[in-house]
Amino acid sequence: MGNIVVAIKQVFDTEAVIAISGGKISDQGVKLVVNPFDEFAIEEALKIKEAGGADEVTIVSVGGEKAPEAIRTALAMGADKGIHVDISSLGVIDEFVAAEYLAKAIATVPYDLVLAGRIAIDDGSSQVAVRAAEVLGIPSVSSILKLDIAGSTATVSREIDGGTETIEIPIPALFTAQKGLNEPRLPSMMGIMKAKKKDLTVLTPADLGVDATAKSNVLEYSLPPARAAGKKLTGEAADTAAELAKLLREEAKVI
Repeated sequence: MGNIVVAIKQVFDTEAVIAISGGKISDQGVKLVVNPFDEFAIEEALKIKEAGGADEVTIVSVGGEKAPEAIRTALAMGADKGIHVDISSLGVIDEFVAAEYLAKAIATVPYDLVLAGRIAIDDGSSQVAVRAAEVLGIPSVSSILKLDIAGSTATVSREIDGGTETIEIPIPALFTAQKGLNEPRLPSMMGIMKAKKKDLTVLTPADLGVDATAKSNVLEYSLPPARAAGKKLTGEAADTAAELAKLLREEAKVI
């Protein structure tokens, strides 16, 4: 097998405090990281290459001007080169457009296998990778926990309700990684130094020739209302039970 492509996304750190400004999510002062589920995909690609099952691992990310930081992290882990589809000029895009750009970028390099995380922790859509597979015209399986390659066939396992499903599928194919597939490594100091010299190609929407119109548009973000303080009822059991029933009916509106 020749080249493995890993699609990654840069997201807010899981401990970041979300702030809304003008109906939009502010990234001021927020630490950005590689989407945690994408780390499983990166690790699996590196394990396959280290076992002699691939020649090269290419990282592809569709994102804004800071996305190269995430790509460099993947390169520091051991990937060979990166491709950044810079959508800074577009602002926020939906899953349909992201998948179109991702697929076009993947198609610029030879590949036998495409890996990605099963879900991005910021939007939680679980759509972009499998949509990209449709654009590329290759089969896909989501949320895998085990991957074995033998010749031109991949055998994968994933959890389903009440058990495990094993699927055999021809490659090239796309798989999204679930927690439990492996344990992602941390970039070493040597890896960080080498990553600075590895190739990182920057593509623009114009370079890819994609004429994609978004299918959806987020008009505004808002934080949920602050949770009201709890109430403590005291007194005789019969009185408190009646008061509780009244509050549940008139305020909480759950009965």
